[in-house]
Amino acid sequence: MSFTDLNLDPQLLKAITDCGYTEPTPIQAQAIPQALEGKDLIASAQTGTGKTAGFMLPALHKLATLKKGPKGSPRVLVLTPTRELASQVTDATRTYGKYLRVRSAVILGGTPYRDQFRALSQPLDLVVATPGRLIDHMDRGSIDLSRLEILVLDEADRMLDMGFKEDVERITKAAPADRQTLLFTATMDKTMADLAGRLLKDPVRIDIVGKKNTGEHIEQRLHVADNLHHKNKLLEHLVSDDELTQAIIFSATKRDADSLARDLSAKGHRAAALHGDMPQGARNRTLRDLRRGRIRLLVATDVAARGIDVAGISHVINFDLPKFAEDYVHRIGRTGRAGASGTAISFASRNDLTALQRIQRYIGKELPQHVVEGLEPAYKLDVRSSNRRPGSKNGQYRKGPGGGNGKPGYKGNGNSRYAGQKTSGTRSPRREPIIEYRSSSR
Repeated sequence: MSFTDLNLDPQLLKAITDCGYTEPTPIQAQAIPQALEGKDLIASAQTGTGKTAGFMLPALHKLATLKKGPKGSPRVLVLTPTRELASQVTDATRTYGKYLRVRSAVILGGTPYRDQFRALSQPLDLVVATPGRLIDHMDRGSIDLSRLEILVLDEADRMLDMGFKEDVERITKAAPADRQTLLFTATMDKTMADLAGRLLKDPVRIDIVGKKNTGEHIEQRLHVADNLHHKNKLLEHLVSDDELTQAIIFSATKRDADSLARDLSAKGHRAAALHGDMPQGARNRTLRDLRRGRIRLLVATDVAARGIDVAGISHVINFDLPKFAEDYVHRIGRTGRAGASGTAISFASRNDLTALQRIQRYIGKELPQHVVEGLEPAYKLDVRSSNRRPGSKNGQYRKGPGGGNGKPGYKGNGNSRYAGQKTSGTRSPRREPIIEYRSSSR
């Protein structure tokens, strides 16, 4: 099948040809014809599979037929969980719709209201938005969804994870009942199925990646780390490898991301941080520099890195393991884009055992342990024994000084970059809760 077989508007085909695309990906080949027929869709697809074009091309095809309308009343709304993903969708809109007369607006948190009010004060066809800021505009009366023809929920599972369920339901209630709804999700659990049952009408089910994409084309490795010092030594060894062209390093907290990026920069690496507390302008510059190759090492938190699509990412390094197994799959998916090869490396210490076992159960295999000569771990980690408690007499580790983390008297797990430091009564760094990003998306 070629794109010409999909009966898309000639101006869209011209833009697709400019991109050098000839054949649609599996998600595009299945989703586009159904969407062009006006059917509701539930599509399971990960980023990197071409899903953005899977919903943007049918939407732009509809917009190719011009219709006059009142100001601030779009015909198509694409709802995304994060600003980075919204920016990615916006870029796709400009790329595929460059020969069309499509008037669009981007409604994101962290950007000035002034520009958004100006865009919404005119007739427009398409809006790309994050839920929180869109609700703000609905409350202010600056956007009207009564004319909506197509509603796209991109990465709907992540929107629910981030606490946007009520916002999504409120937004959909403000749209016409006869709208077309295209829902894209990486996972399909009971909560998602219940939501889809309420929002969609007789949807067509498309499952490209199955329940999960476990990164079969990505080489996955595990390094056992005794403590924070050991982690830093391992990281310095890995990032000095010439085979690493660009990497995303995942940190548990925003504060840790800043600290680790500063440390790497001080050692001569082209490194930068990316997290939800950064102003939107700084985030955009960082992503632009990453795409242009000016940044080699990006230290990011889970939420901030969602939606990053950079072909040159050769490695993903989990400096801190994620709490949820699904996030592990999302993380390593930043490398090996669109079927290319990639390398994902994870650090694990004693107290990461539960998270590690959860990840291995989810992906259906054990992560092979690698050892760097001269940086051998002091502890042997047996990840197969889920009934053993870390630190127990028959556990997975041989205890060392101070409980086995290499820092006498410190009882933490060595995962935080502040592990072992005396706090003098101050609170330890707070982990970045997913719900916290909701306020920054407004």
